[in-house]
Amino acid sequence: MTRKSTGSTSRKGPSGLEWPMVAAETWLLGVESSMVIWQRCVRLAAGGKQAETEATRMVMEKVQAQVELATTLATGGFGSEPSQIAARTIDHYRTRVRANHFRLSR
Repeated sequence: MTRKSTGSTSRKGPSGLEWPMVAAETWLLGVESSMVIWQRCVRLAAGGKQAETEATRMVMEKVQAQVELATTLATGGFGSEPSQIAARTIDHYRTRVRANHFRLSR
């Protein structure tokens, strides 16, 4: 189910139902986010300079991701179909969550 967002990716399942795919990807975002939250908690609990850097990075990433999403939505960059907008919004966040998981796993 992991797909790279290309802007033209169809989210339609075998029967043409796109919402079940959106629901599945939303669930995966939740699972992946939980892993990153755990990884960040471990890093923050350790304290020190690394924890301070992570806390700052975390806040900055969240603000940046929200501003980018709002801009894209306001300019119609995710299309006009509700399921398409939902799927691309999920991709927007999953890309960042996966990058954080990879970075924190090293």
